[in-house]
Amino acid sequence: MPFENRKQDLLPFHFFLIRLTRFSLFAFILIVFSVGIGTAGYHYLADLGWIDSFYMASMILTGMGPIVDMNNNAAKLFSSFYALYSGIAFLTISAVFFAPIIHRFLHKLHVDEEE
Repeated sequence: MPFENRKQDLLPFHFFLIRLTRFSLFAFILIVFSVGIGTAGYHYLADLGWIDSFYMASMILTGMGPIVDMNNNAAKLFSSFYALYSGIAFLTISAVFFAPIIHRFLHKLHVDEEE
């Protein structure tokens, strides 16, 4: 659903909530995908259990940092690249989630300035 431009009226609030729900669902799917990649990588490359792998992936993805030292080069490389990916994923997921809210605020601000 494309955003309305400055010459168009804002969507009614209930359609805005539908848009927000769709963007939130997409952001949630990105989170699940990102945690899934991390969990699988830590489980298979760092020989961690599933719970510890999930915990490690969650901590890296949220920016909290690692909880377990990596004991082999493959695990260290995966952890390094996953940390880089997590930084980009965090920014992307935040942008996807907040885009409709910021758009609505700025659109309303622009319309109010014209009046």
